[in-house]
Amino acid sequence: MASETLLEELEVLEAIYPTELERISDTDLQIEAEQDDLLEGYPAIKLLLSVHYPEAYPDVLPELKLTTVEGAVTDNEIDALVRDLSTIGEENLGMAMTFTLVSHLRELLSKLSRSKKEEQDRLEKELERLQLEEEEAKTRGTPVTLESFKVWKAKFDKELAEKKAQEEQEKLKELTPKEREEYKKTQTRLSGRQLFERNKDAAAQDEELIEEGTVSVDISQYERTKEEEEQDEGITFSDSD
Repeated sequence: MASETLLEELEVLEAIYPTELERISDTDLQIEAEQDDLLEGYPAIKLLLSVHYPEAYPDVLPELKLTTVEGAVTDNEIDALVRDLSTIGEENLGMAMTFTLVSHLRELLSKLSRSKKEEQDRLEKELERLQLEEEEAKTRGTPVTLESFKVWKAKFDKELAEKKAQEEQEKLKELTPKEREEYKKTQTRLSGRQLFERNKDAAAQDEELIEEGTVSVDISQYERTKEEEEQDEGITFSDSD
């Protein structure tokens, strides 16, 4: 049976989130959380926060679960959000913390959405640059080959990996030594077979893209005909000229 403190908290939450909250029982509820600020041209991220309150709450953390309602969020991103919420919960033990958790989640979703949009914008600009280079290559009669694309792809992947590594280092700096150790343990790593399969699929997609995008120029269209050359040679000028 829920404590009187928890029942009072649930009543307050229902007043704050009249449409977002669904009370499952006296110890379970669900709240839809969306980012604080919506970004133009990028879909919103909305998650469902499921909360189960143990008997010892608020002296112990509630059980938290996140599921995607709208937007594209990976499993790793979901796990990272739950870890961040747990950290905030630890800082608020002994107090009603659900409102604080939801508010923090909304802030985290705003940061995640901005990061995703920045990455999308960067990729779109890179695609525009490649398309421009391909158009320029057409005028020079230089085809886009599989080898030249692979060189660019390797450079692009390296820059992306370096950016992600830098972001990872910045994130780790904000954590305590204990939190950093726990974070490293919980990171999901792909098996050797998964890496092989993913790289094989990516290579096949690159080859298909190059085959579809290869261009060539018919040099013959720029060659002068023999008749045109003879006509040029036959041009004379009068003395009056």
